[in-house]
Amino acid sequence: MSIDKIDALHSSLDKIIEGGGAERIQKQHKAGKLTARERIELLMDSGSFVELDAFVRHRCTEFGMDSTEAPAEGVVTGYGTVDGRLVYVYAQDFTVIGGSLGEMHSRKICKVLDLALKMGAPVVGINDSGGARIQEGVDALSGYGQIFYRNTIASGVVPQISVIMGPCAGGAVYSPAITDFTFMVDKTSQMFITGPQVIKAVTGEDVSSEELGGAMTHNRVSGVAHFISPDEKSCIEEIKRLLSFLPSNNMESVPIVENGDDLNRIEEALNTIIPESPNKPYDMKDIIRAIVDNGDFMEVHPYYAVNIITGYARINGASIGIIANQPKVLAGCLDINASDKAGRFIRTCDAFNIPILNLVDVPGFLPGTNQEYGGIIRHGAKMLYAYSEATVPKVTLIVRKAYGGAYLAMCSRDLGADMVFAWPTAEIAVMGPEGAANIIFKKDIEGAEDPAQTRAEKIQEYREKFATPYIAAKRGYVDAVIEPSESRQRLASAFEMLASKRESRPAKKHGNLPV
Repeated sequence: MSIDKIDALHSSLDKIIEGGGAERIQKQHKAGKLTARERIELLMDSGSFVELDAFVRHRCTEFGMDSTEAPAEGVVTGYGTVDGRLVYVYAQDFTVIGGSLGEMHSRKICKVLDLALKMGAPVVGINDSGGARIQEGVDALSGYGQIFYRNTIASGVVPQISVIMGPCAGGAVYSPAITDFTFMVDKTSQMFITGPQVIKAVTGEDVSSEELGGAMTHNRVSGVAHFISPDEKSCIEEIKRLLSFLPSNNMESVPIVENGDDLNRIEEALNTIIPESPNKPYDMKDIIRAIVDNGDFMEVHPYYAVNIITGYARINGASIGIIANQPKVLAGCLDINASDKAGRFIRTCDAFNIPILNLVDVPGFLPGTNQEYGGIIRHGAKMLYAYSEATVPKVTLIVRKAYGGAYLAMCSRDLGADMVFAWPTAEIAVMGPEGAANIIFKKDIEGAEDPAQTRAEKIQEYREKFATPYIAAKRGYVDAVIEPSESRQRLASAFEMLASKRESRPAKKHGNLPV
């Protein structure tokens, strides 16, 4: 082979690797952002990345595009390994025509999605784009549609992670919305359907890009994003951490990680963590950290609907998903946002064979006209549906309150919990002792010489007789009342026993989720 041809190949590749050129790369760095290739290099194991379709170029000839160079068509695609496991990746290159998406740009992304589906490997998509390439018109719109379609077909088959590391506007936002997890970087990433200028023109509202679609807006207010990081490097480290909890596809079991934590560790602090007063809050995360391996808990949606906690951890080296009420916020009540957050998380765990641990301290659904008018019935039903539909091992531990419909909604035995444990502090009842006493002992209280004293006595009587774990245990709804300090070993034993669980649902096209 001619040396000239080899030199020409390397020359072409060098030009492609330069992207939009030194000046635009410098501008990207000044904005606090890495380039597409730098991001991929940080994500993948050293030397493992294999680029695909580097020579692809657009076919547009309108509006001066015939003379416009777009190295790698504005998106770097390929595969490599993360911690030794196969992962596919695409990263939009903002230095090339603003990372705008056209026909061939989308084809490159679609090829990666197709390969990931065939190979059963996760996909990480890094979004940094000005949006559709207007010069390509409907071809660009078609490109988005083809990506959305593939995101949907791959949903529940391979983990899909979207990373917002710059602008993501208009139709582009729907790919991250369909995928399993969305990461954002504080102050440098934004997502919105319509930008501030359009909103100003149409509604008269004045809003900045950051306020409208910044990372904290979507982490705390809208719930569109699951994670926020202070910079791109730490964001990529968090992506790697998340991947370590997930199997590569829906046919695999969860990864096992040897971490040296004692399986039979006794946590004496758990025996006194529940306050004497039933209305006094505590931090449920303290219980989570005490139970899981090495206190390592990766919270999902840590800023959204914080009255419920969702996230990943390990027990005996195996990944589990955790859903837990947070008594520190709204007394741990379930509301619209908490139901949506938990419902989606349950279904994600079920799709990827991740066992679920439910930690229960729930006084009920949040009352109020806002909740009722907002459709708490419909939203709450998502949790009931998700738990009932899930066939992964489900273990429930009731630590304090478990009242009414919210008790069911946190995965009671009736919704398919395989094992149900309760601490002696558990209060399992149709409703709280205060409300129940007002109804059951209404006549006794009203006819008493001292109604307040009688009411207090009747509340205590109800609490001692019914608001305990023992009635439910007598009926078989609770498998065991356990000492809190022994929770870790009892849960580990339960998950180990359930590892071979096989359960199916009736054949159907799909259920009708109350969205």
